[in-house]
Amino acid sequence: MTSTIVQQWQKQIVTAAKNRQALRIVGGGSKDFYGQSLHGEPLSTRDYAGIVDYEPTELVITARCGTPLAELETALAKKSQSLPWEPPRFPGATVGGMVASGLSGPQRIKVGAVRDFVLGCQVLDGNGDTLRFGGQVMKNVAGYDVSRLMAGSLGTLGLILEVSLKVLPTPTTSATLRLEASESGALEWTNTRAGEPLPISATCWSDEVLFVRLSGARAAVQSAIAQIGGEAMDQGEAEKLWDSLRDQTHAHFSGDEPLWRLSVSPTAASLDLPARPLIEWGGALRWYRADLDPQKVRVMAGRAGGHATLYRGDSRAKQGGVFQSLSAPLEKVHRRLKSAMDPQGIFNPGRLYADF
Repeated sequence: MTSTIVQQWQKQIVTAAKNRQALRIVGGGSKDFYGQSLHGEPLSTRDYAGIVDYEPTELVITARCGTPLAELETALAKKSQSLPWEPPRFPGATVGGMVASGLSGPQRIKVGAVRDFVLGCQVLDGNGDTLRFGGQVMKNVAGYDVSRLMAGSLGTLGLILEVSLKVLPTPTTSATLRLEASESGALEWTNTRAGEPLPISATCWSDEVLFVRLSGARAAVQSAIAQIGGEAMDQGEAEKLWDSLRDQTHAHFSGDEPLWRLSVSPTAASLDLPARPLIEWGGALRWYRADLDPQKVRVMAGRAGGHATLYRGDSRAKQGGVFQSLSAPLEKVHRRLKSAMDPQGIFNPGRLYADF
């Protein structure tokens, strides 16, 4: 059955390439809001699902693109393991969409992003050929790790068939502390603590309160609590907080105004923008829910050592581009990569950048 699905996709891709017809890769559609406008004939991945291989002792799991993210996490939870980058669990989310979007949650501050855990993948390119990159162990990676380019590509480079991911044991103990702090005070605190051997797995500042999550061995967590101080949160309430940030159900993400996502240097000072942020990742991720001037936002993000993304917004706002413009050398690399993987430009055209 699965081989038949792949063969059908190969025929669809070859025909589309011949006719220069756009294809829109879609799993659960849970992240259709993300990126530029959607174009092309839908190519659904939902039927190509299932966990191909899982070796708990090796901390590696391989799954097909249409596998529901919830199914993957359930299998891992049975072995007290998890996806350490904490991807958002939007309704209908699939494994392929998780990798293609490249989105990571609160624990990215400690472990890294989804791309850091992609060991290998199988991809259908724009010629309908099956390409294999990487493997199931880190030592299999030789030369440039093409498999990690799939993370965050939004389906513009090819159709991810299956992916092998490194997973980690779920921390045995966690606790969340609540500290009163101004924005500048919170940034100073997180940057100071970043250089200390503390088991900090997530931070969040909002409305004059800094939340700090500690995860790891019980002794290490208890020692950190004694060192940091603050008010310990009820475990149930703490889990609701971090889940709301991970899944973006927190009140800061709601509303009709555009939602801006700024990735900046964690040491950057408060940004001079007419809106109050929600700050994660020790100062490196700053969310603004407001109708801001796109040019000003991007200038401010650049000065702070990063870039700005219009994470959600209306069509008028998106006309200025969802993602920050690439530098000339980087744009050249992107175009050459797109040309190599998708010569006729049929996969999700314009999803990342409007002109390719």
